[in-house]
Amino acid sequence: MDWSLFDTAGHRKYLTEAERRAFIKAAKNQAPEVYTLCLVLKDTGCRLSEALALTADHIDLRAGVIVFRSLKKRRLGVHRAVPVSPTVLAELDRVHGVRAAQGAPSGGTSVRLWPWHRMTGHRRVKEVMEAAGVSGPHATAKGLRHGFGVAALERGIPITLLQKWLGHAKLATTAIYGDAVGAEERRMARKLWD
Repeated sequence: MDWSLFDTAGHRKYLTEAERRAFIKAAKNQAPEVYTLCLVLKDTGCRLSEALALTADHIDLRAGVIVFRSLKKRRLGVHRAVPVSPTVLAELDRVHGVRAAQGAPSGGTSVRLWPWHRMTGHRRVKEVMEAAGVSGPHATAKGLRHGFGVAALERGIPITLLQKWLGHAKLATTAIYGDAVGAEERRMARKLWD
């Protein structure tokens, strides 16, 4: 596999934990629908196109998960459930009326939460990145996805669970996130500095 967390110039392609926090802080000052998109991207590691395809029926408020249709798969009907915090679910319900749409008999659950094209979603993410002071090749929705993968492994999430959440077909793809310099690696290196 020729995939890396660094570009050809050696710049990282993932957001650090501090950058992820700054991103969400900046997103809170945006329109509510921009904020919810940013929350979903940061807290699920989904692809931008997967987030933009979400409808109310993909939000399982009782189970506490968002169900993504894996758009990168070459066939229909491939889904994955990613657990999210009660805060994310509450914001999605508050801004997008998820509960009301799910209870409506008129099929309100088939309306996309964000009726934007991919480029509009990309622009919104870039605007928030700029407001957060995050720049470089990692200041993208994909950088958020990579940052989610790195953060999950740093916090001890089993790699097989992360593979499921990210929708990777091969474990080797997910294992790349272990190449980031994480907290544990820094603690080990500190022993050399003393």
